[in-house]
Amino acid sequence: MSAQAVRVSPEWLALREPADAAARSAELAERLGRHLAAAGRLVIHDLGGGGGAMGRWLAPRLPGPQHWVVHDRDAGLLELAVADPPGPAADGAAVTVEARRSDITRLAPGDLAGASVIVASALLDMLTADELAGMLGACTAVGRCPMLLALTVVGRVALTPEDPLDARMAAAFNAHQRRATTAGRRLGPDAVPTAVEQLRGTGAEVLVRPSPWRLDGADADLTAEWFGGWVAAACEKEPARADEAGAYRDRRLAQAAAGELAVTVDHADLLVLP
Repeated sequence: MSAQAVRVSPEWLALREPADAAARSAELAERLGRHLAAAGRLVIHDLGGGGGAMGRWLAPRLPGPQHWVVHDRDAGLLELAVADPPGPAADGAAVTVEARRSDITRLAPGDLAGASVIVASALLDMLTADELAGMLGACTAVGRCPMLLALTVVGRVALTPEDPLDARMAAAFNAHQRRATTAGRRLGPDAVPTAVEQLRGTGAEVLVRPSPWRLDGADADLTAEWFGGWVAAACEKEPARADEAGAYRDRRLAQAAAGELAVTVDHADLLVLP
């Protein structure tokens, strides 16, 4: 990630991993598995892979022996990826993991040499247009290598029951996602159409499927943690709303604690088949 990247804690990643697993498109994973059925040993590069959650979800859905190369800037998260590797492949074949400390916004094609598949999760919306173009350029330069790019936010959040401040907070949060950094303006909810346009320009087939988080009373801890961060980001973008946002946050967190709040956070998954 770039110098402006958000640092994430292992605790947050562990808290969200079950929701991420439930949200990612099983259809696209199955389609990827069919595409790779006769590929033999797979070398899978996981960009911004952190603690390795994408591998734990995807490896058991793909056939054949697999070697995962997890790229991230955070050495602590990479240690977790190696310590908690995926289970066996779909056909029982062995899966191994290698940690590689690297900045995915500065990838060169050589960094991905030998890749059979390139994956990422919850990454694209964190990048600027130039960073995304550079990363995708390095990926497509590898050759006929499919990509599965999961869980990119698309700017839609629905909360039930509704509250008059929901729409204002969502708009402020989306503006925060698109904020300017020293590296440029982040794409936020514009990442999916930007990536699709660039990838289809290479002649690749690009499949897009929804991958929403659907949180309810059984996810009260995750809902509370996500919602607190959502409101804080909105207030960072629009500080004048801090007073009303505080009461709104308290109201919503009480609903979450009582199991009365349901949240849908929309994402999209992309499967790229060259």
